[in-house]
Amino acid sequence: MRYLQKERGLTIYAYVILENHLHLIASGDRLSKTIKDFKSFTARQIIDYLESCKSVTTLSQLRAAKLPHKSESDYQVWQEGSHPQEIKDEKMLLQKIEYIHNNPVKRGYVDEPEHWRYSSARNYIGQAGLLEVSTEW
Repeated sequence: MRYLQKERGLTIYAYVILENHLHLIASGDRLSKTIKDFKSFTARQIIDYLESCKSVTTLSQLRAAKLPHKSESDYQVWQEGSHPQEIKDEKMLLQKIEYIHNNPVKRGYVDEPEHWRYSSARNYIGQAGLLEVSTEW
């Protein structure tokens, strides 16, 4: 993500990364291609790492998750597809940010959104997050 911010001009407004999908509010040129490239690159890195560690159980789970029509790969790391939505106004933006930040709470992973390390929730309460986030819309 940092690479995409620096090299491809991706501006991130909010994000949460979970075990098999991510939610992202972002802008940039060729955004759908940028996200596709991100998913492809990170999936390859994860698979290479798991293979080097001989993580047979995890690789078997990722193989089982692969959809039958996906012939170009042996594994499914990220959830299939993306569901972009145009954010029409500030009210909708704030609603989406709240939904994104509360995703790990609703899944029972943490008690507070800012406790999830892979989220921009910290940025929004004035703490340092893992990624640079633009809170100016």
